[in-house]
Amino acid sequence: MSAPQASRPRIAVVGAAAAGLAAAEGLRRLGWDGEISLVGDEPHPPYDRPPLSKQVLSGTWEPERTALRDADQLAALGLDLRLGTRAVAYDPAHRALTLDDAGRTVLRCAGVIVATGVVPRTLPGGDTAEGLHVLRTLDDALALRERLAVSGRRLAVVGSGVLGAEAAAVARALGHDVTLIGTEDTVMGRVLGPEVGRLLADVHRAHGVTLRTGQAVTGIRREAGRATGAVLADGTVVEADDVLLAVGSVPAVDWLRGPGAEAAGLDLSDGLRCDEYCAAAPGLYGAGDVARWYHPVLGREVRIEHRMNAGEQGLAAARNLLSELDPERFGERRPFTPVPYFWSDQYDMKLQAHGVPAGADRIEVRVLGKDPLRLAALYGTGERATGILALGLPPRQTRSLRALVAVPTPWPEAVTRLTETVGT
Repeated sequence: MSAPQASRPRIAVVGAAAAGLAAAEGLRRLGWDGEISLVGDEPHPPYDRPPLSKQVLSGTWEPERTALRDADQLAALGLDLRLGTRAVAYDPAHRALTLDDAGRTVLRCAGVIVATGVVPRTLPGGDTAEGLHVLRTLDDALALRERLAVSGRRLAVVGSGVLGAEAAAVARALGHDVTLIGTEDTVMGRVLGPEVGRLLADVHRAHGVTLRTGQAVTGIRREAGRATGAVLADGTVVEADDVLLAVGSVPAVDWLRGPGAEAAGLDLSDGLRCDEYCAAAPGLYGAGDVARWYHPVLGREVRIEHRMNAGEQGLAAARNLLSELDPERFGERRPFTPVPYFWSDQYDMKLQAHGVPAGADRIEVRVLGKDPLRLAALYGTGERATGILALGLPPRQTRSLRALVAVPTPWPEAVTRLTETVGT
């Protein structure tokens, strides 16, 4: 059943987190005076996710502080805000978006921006149990925070990537007994390489985290419906009061699958495949964690799950969609070519990375003086520099390092400039 359609043309933004909100705000700022439907499957107004594994989990922030905009700011956008509502289908040929509300509403749209993000991976079997956690939403963070509010917990963190490392640091700082389990011998090594990964592993050990590296988790031990530990591939069990699964995520694109998507040629194999303008099909654009797009400067497709990219890409998708709908009014489309950026806070460390460190086949690390926690690392693939990491560096040096990956830079030149910038 379809609801009566608005007389004004409509753009629907599916996903009400940072990318979706940026898209909606961009549409208004750029002059779209039609309807904007912002659809979010959570009941909460748009909120920021990076604090969930840090300030919210630790209890230093209350949930309200994560709000991206207050009620007045949202009202000023004049949105058709549909929270607690999930999009379940999209027909690209007819630009028809189906929602799972009581009326099974179908929205006819001039355009759609997909910003549905990702969902956490689980272990094979994927079943749930009390005390078994993921950490993606505000409710996830509050559930784990409630458990960590009781002293003396044993927390097993499965996954030693960014999320697992941040959660382990918070739980340890709260005084809990933390075991960090990963298939690699390092922490965040898949993103930052073995040398930096080993350094981070040493930092966690120094703070009292037990590391079980080189170990896959094959299952969760349960007693009376409650998780009581993680079962490792070698048969041993890490006993725990709570288990956090931080084993990556998958793009939330299942709702896009169907005959209509196939007819339109949508590629959903690793997120929503988009071109350099963030377009997946006429009138359909992607933004944020869910979008895999061709980055002209990097010369390949990328899908980036970082907060900064979400905001920038939401705005870019909005701009290019408007340009497609009315180029005379909104101008030509522009390729989306950001310098990716992410940061991570663990204990008293702040890691900042520009570009794409992951997947590098060459890494140069420069340590400043005798402090191993003050360093810069340069990452490259083939003959070009692709990413830079700054740890414990002054802001001025960190900003200077960004220039090494803002434009294509030959590897030898980038190494020379790294040395000159860091001064070692």
